[in-house]
Amino acid sequence: MFGLEPHVLLLLALCLLAACAFEFVNGFHDTANAVATVIYTNTLRPWVAVVWSAFWNFIGVFAGGIGVAMGIVYLLPVESLVDQNVYHGIAMVGALIVAAIIWNVGTWYYGIPSSSSHALIGSILGVGIAFSLLPGGKGAAVNWSKAGESGMALLLSPILGFSFTILMMFLLKRFSPSKALFKEPHKRKPPPLFIRLTLITTCTLVSFFHGSNDGQKGVGLIMLILIGIVPIHFALDNSKNPLDLRDSLAKVEYVIKRVNAAELTTADQKLLTEVRAQTADLDRVFAGKNKVEDLPTNARFEIRRDILLLANRGKKLLGSEHISLSTADRNTYDDAVKSMKGFTDYAPWQVLLMVSLSLACGTMIGWQRIVKTIGERIGKEHLTYAQGASSELVAAAMIGVSTQFGLPTSTTHVLTSSIAGSMVASRGVKNINPQMVRSIALAWVLTLPVTMVLAGGLFLLFRAISG
Repeated sequence: MFGLEPHVLLLLALCLLAACAFEFVNGFHDTANAVATVIYTNTLRPWVAVVWSAFWNFIGVFAGGIGVAMGIVYLLPVESLVDQNVYHGIAMVGALIVAAIIWNVGTWYYGIPSSSSHALIGSILGVGIAFSLLPGGKGAAVNWSKAGESGMALLLSPILGFSFTILMMFLLKRFSPSKALFKEPHKRKPPPLFIRLTLITTCTLVSFFHGSNDGQKGVGLIMLILIGIVPIHFALDNSKNPLDLRDSLAKVEYVIKRVNAAELTTADQKLLTEVRAQTADLDRVFAGKNKVEDLPTNARFEIRRDILLLANRGKKLLGSEHISLSTADRNTYDDAVKSMKGFTDYAPWQVLLMVSLSLACGTMIGWQRIVKTIGERIGKEHLTYAQGASSELVAAAMIGVSTQFGLPTSTTHVLTSSIAGSMVASRGVKNINPQMVRSIALAWVLTLPVTMVLAGGLFLLFRAISG
């Protein structure tokens, strides 16, 4: 299979199994975010709630697209890190998966809601930084531009969740005729019908959007594994003919030829030279090829590298204020590059199925620890119906918007900050349990540095072992 030696194939299988384990842990780690309110308020029985949540997590993975997944893939420029030693690729993906799982299981064990997104991104950054420290390592081992976008999304989402939930609670108090919404749930009786339907709806939305966002992170993780260990087979979408790229390449070359180098700064001229070098390399790869079988086996990875370098450098070049191109030329270029990236930005349906099943199975296990934290320990009062519904509605909206923009967000931190906002909206800042909030905040602050150090250390250890 894939032309790999049996022991390498076994290592690949172990890495894929570890990635599924990460998504499994993600499922039971983040399940409470979706089911806490419906279980805590007796809206649904626990087993019904977790099965329902698992189903919508499963659907969310398939419906969420691959924008967030590619954001994860491009955090670590595999094209720069992959070399001929397949064990180096295994060291890379093994280190980041193990580090993320260790942190997730540890925080779950102590009942502290923490972010699987932070853990995964921190692990990826740690591996990239560690790679740059190796003799002969490359400075650009992390895509800091993409890391900045992801970091900003993870930073802002809890703040916005906290603020919007306070606003939502204010609107509910102002316009809702039902006083039952603001009562503490009865320990044994379910809430009135309209409240039950509302809470089931918000649980469904959080579950669906959790699958569409967090599930994509798992998809991105598995694509990192496949590209890092078996780059020849997964560099490009195998369902497409690479020779079809030539039409888009011709359009890119047409637009690039219209750029007047004399108008550019020295830095922009360098970018222009690099873009032309990538197009020339693609022309070399395609020269004399009339059918797919004519392409050498390793050509697919070369094509992938050239496309991504072309896209990144071309974006910087055309963003320069010294470039004088018509709107039509710019649109032609953008459409051509988008078409070319359709060959690199993909995930096989089998990968989506692996992730969705892992996430769904994990969702049905291990929810009890964090449900209690969310229901009783964030605030000094028990969670009311209004607080649960408004927190989940805001969290679902925040996650859905982030998914549309292809940005990762932390379901855990968005929901816990939203619940904290609902507690503040009820009785002021004094209504928040300072000890639990400190624990959550500490986990939020420590996740990135701890996972970066852990993943970086494991990567250097695995690289030393692999030689």
